[in-house]
Order: sequence, then structure tokens, then C-alpha cells
Amino acid sequence: MTGGSSRVRTGAPGRAVLLRAIRGQRRDLALGSVLGAGHQAGEALVPVLIGVVIDQAVAGGDAGALLGWLAVLAVVYVGLSFGFRFGARAGERAAERSAHALRVELVRRVLDPRGGAENGRLPGTLATIATEDAKRVGAVAMAVMIGISALTGLLVGAVVLLRISVPLGLTVLAGTPVLLWLGHLLGKPLERRSEAEQERAAHASGVATDLVTGLRVLKGIGAESAAVARYRRTSRDSLAATLRAARAEALQNGMVLTLTGCLIAVVALTGGRLALQGDISLGQLVSAVGLALFLLGPLEVFSYVNADLAQGRASAARIAEVLSAPPRVTSGGARPARPVRGAVRLRGVSHGGLRQVDLDVAPGEVLGVAATDPADAAALLRCLGRRSDPDSGVVELDGVPLNELDPADLRMAVLVADHDAELFEGTLHDNVGAAAPGDAGSGRIARALAAAGADEIVRALPLGGDTAVGERGSSLSGGQRQRVALARALAAERPVLVLHDPTTAVDAVTEARVAAGVREFRRGRTTILVTTSPALLAVTDRVILLDDGQVTDSAPHAELVRRHAAYRTAVLA
Repeated sequence: MTGGSSRVRTGAPGRAVLLRAIRGQRRDLALGSVLGAGHQAGEALVPVLIGVVIDQAVAGGDAGALLGWLAVLAVVYVGLSFGFRFGARAGERAAERSAHALRVELVRRVLDPRGGAENGRLPGTLATIATEDAKRVGAVAMAVMIGISALTGLLVGAVVLLRISVPLGLTVLAGTPVLLWLGHLLGKPLERRSEAEQERAAHASGVATDLVTGLRVLKGIGAESAAVARYRRTSRDSLAATLRAARAEALQNGMVLTLTGCLIAVVALTGGRLALQGDISLGQLVSAVGLALFLLGPLEVFSYVNADLAQGRASAARIAEVLSAPPRVTSGGARPARPVRGAVRLRGVSHGGLRQVDLDVAPGEVLGVAATDPADAAALLRCLGRRSDPDSGVVELDGVPLNELDPADLRMAVLVADHDAELFEGTLHDNVGAAAPGDAGSGRIARALAAAGADEIVRALPLGGDTAVGERGSSLSGGQRQRVALARALAAERPVLVLHDPTTAVDAVTEARVAAGVREFRRGRTTILVTTSPALLAVTDRVILLDDGQVTDSAPHAELVRRHAAYRTAVLA
């Protein structure tokens, strides 16, 4: 029931995506269609010219006429060959550019600071939509070009058959629309099953990505067999959906081919009867039979076009769901104060487990936040980074509510760095300097590496900072990845930096060094450390204790250790 309503809801937006993808490549489509139409018209004329050769040259024994008509045939073959070559090139270019434009649009939507596109979707699912679904929608451009070309060939063949014999032409003109209509009806099950196939494949890809990402954790807890069983079930569902779609496509192709063969047989039988009655000449009979065989090609093309359109419509609906996903937060029209002082204020904020939280962070202050419940810390981070707006209350930056700011502008003023931030494929220096473009030679990256305790990693690597870290930092240990990610956050030098447990994977000695380095590097700029690490909390100006979703106390680390059992349990246990 849900799947059906989803298709109804996304059908119109999916059609809009499909039409936009086609219109965006109209120049290449027009060129490819014209050249393809010329190729098909030339193909249709070949049996006609052979019939003329038989009637005017072979039957009469005229060698000169034979050579002349053979030369004409050669010119036609050269023309249709070039038409196919350059027409197909234009069609492929349109398909690839269309798919590329969709991929860019999808990536732009996924990276939109307002969020929302990832809701309810695994990363692997989004990757499949941006690759396979975009490719299928792009392929529709090629299908449209081929369809126009085939229709041209069909019309030329029908006109020639009309000139040879009205009954022959009428047979083709009457049978073709019926064949196209039946092909469209047969494509409906394929469209539905293709949508299910892509959904199952995307889910399987998402589960695989999820499992690979957490492979070390799975091995650590001995859950490999459970993970394999989960993926086996998901993969089996995907295989079943793929087989159902393949059966639907095979049924459609087989039925259309059978109907096409019946139409061609009727044309050939009609032509043979007319030749026996003397209504058409031998050459015209050869032309008619040749045209009937030629028409098999365009009519088979319509089956391919129908299948591509069905799959393209299903993929376009999935793409439309991502592009039209409502943003998680709205975009305001206000701008942050210039320069950003870094005063952060929460007034009556309730979100998730947070209840009526009031908090003031002075410009340049290093504040620690210790939460007895990790879920409360996560809720606070979502509000500070405006990944979600509070259910009630307001978060302000320099007196301006965050919900009145554009999320992109906010990201340039406030950086929330998660403890599990991912590295990307490239060198270590590329990762650290990602948020500080053009600044590699100023020493900021080197200072950030030293503050994060990552300078020793650089010294240990064979090529230093130019060493490739691999996808997701796979060549580094967990502690090394965490320190490189922290260095990247520091190198960004945002006016307000929020760090979430940046040292959970490092030893105590390194953690103490990192704590001192962060304090020194961020001197004079607002820094919020959301953590239960005593080494980090010890270097803050004061610590806020979040207990049961509320601010229960605010004092230096040592003072909170003395007077709060809940704080000692959260920080020292």
C-alpha cells in the first residue's frame, strides 16, 4: 500500500526530472535525431533502389544503368554510414552529459547545508541513486534519439510502400500504432518491477557500505556471521527483484518481437499476392519484401525504447524523491555579525533529551560540556551545528537566532566536528588543508598538526604529509585518523569551534598533549568541548554539567569533581 502511494506521489516529479534531463541535451538530441533519421531513411531506400536496379537495369540488360544505380547505392551507403556514426556519437554524448548533470544535481542536494536528503537513506543507497539511477535516466536521451530515428525509417518505409501499393502502405500505417500501444502496455509491469529492482539494489548497496564501514567493530565483537547473514538476506531480496525485472523485460521483448513478426508476415504475404496478380512488378516485389525485412529493425527498436523509457521513469521517480526531499532546517535571510565575536547563547532549548537548557558562552571562552547521557550530547551538537532546529527555545550567535541565518553562512562561523569524522582519499596534507584552501604554505596546517598531536604521525609516514591516507583514512590507525580529523577542524580556524570527544582513541599521554595544544591553538576564540575526557575538561575555563537533559551546574573541572557524584561518574569512571 505504501509503495503504491509512493509511486502516485512521485510520478509527476519523476516525469519532470525525465523531461528536464531530455530538454537539457536538446542540441545533441536534435543533431543525433537528424543524423539518425537520415541513417534510417537511407536504410529504407536501399531495398527501393535494389528494386529499381532490377526493373531498370537487370530486367532490361542495361549495363550502364546498372553501374549508375550501383554508384547511387554506394553514395547512399556512405551517407547512412556517416549518419549512424555521428548520430550515435551525439546520442551517447547527450546520454552521458544528462547523467552527469543529474549526478551533480544530486550531489549538490545531498551536500546542501540545510540537509534532509539523507533522511531514511543509507549512504550506499544515495550512491546507487547518483550512479545507476542517473545513468538510466541519461540513457533515455539516447532512447529518444533512436526512437525518433526508427520512427523516421518506419514512415519512409510506409510512404514508399504506399507508392508501390496502397494496401501495403495502409497495412504498415494501421499496424504500427497498435504495435506501439501494446508495447507501452507491456512496459508497465517492467516499470514497476524496475523500480523495485533499483530499490532493492540500492538497499543492498547501502547495507554493504554500512557493514564495510563498521568492519573493525564487527570483528571486534565477533559479529561477522550475523553481518554475513544480514547481507545474504538483503542480497537475496535484491536478486529476486532483479530476476522479476529481467523476466518482465524478456516477456515484453518476446511479445513485441512476436507481434512485429506477425505484422511483417502480413506485409510480405500481401506483397506476394499483389505480385502474383500482376499489380506490382518483380522489382517492386523485391522492394516490398526488402522493406518488410527492414521494418523489422525499427519495430524492434521500439521494444528497446519502451524498456528504456520504463526503466528511466522508475529511476527518475527515485531521483525526484531525493531532489524534492524537504530540508531538515529552513534558510533564513539574516547574516552573521561581522566580525563574528563568538558569543553563543541557548535560551529554553528543548530537543531530544534536552529540557529547557539555558547556556551562555562568552566570546573567546573555552567551555567544557559533560553530559551524563551521550544522547543529550548528540542533541546539543545537532542544535549548535543547526543540523536540526530545537523543538522549542532558541540558539543564538552574537545575538542572532541561528534559525534566521543561512546554514551555509553559519557553517563559516560555527564548525561542529564529530569525533567520528571521516577522512577522504588523498594525502594527509590534503585532508588537513581541506578547510583552509590556499593556506598550505602559511604554517597554519603545521601548527594545527602540532596542536592535534598529529605532527608525530607526519614524521612516521614514509612521505610525511604527502603520504596517501587511503579512502576513509584506511591506512591509518583509529587514533591517527582521529588526530588528523582534529587537525583539520583546527586548521579551519572558525570563530566558534565545537569538538565532540576528539581524543577517544588516543592514549592518556597524547590526550594531555592534545588538550594543551587545542587550548593554545584556540586562544582568543570560542571553543566548546563536548566530552567526558578529564584531560580536555581540565584545560577549559569552566564546565557545564548536563544531567537528565538539564544544566545542573557550572564550575571549573576540579570544583565539579569535588561536589558532584554524577560528574565524577561521567568523567572519572
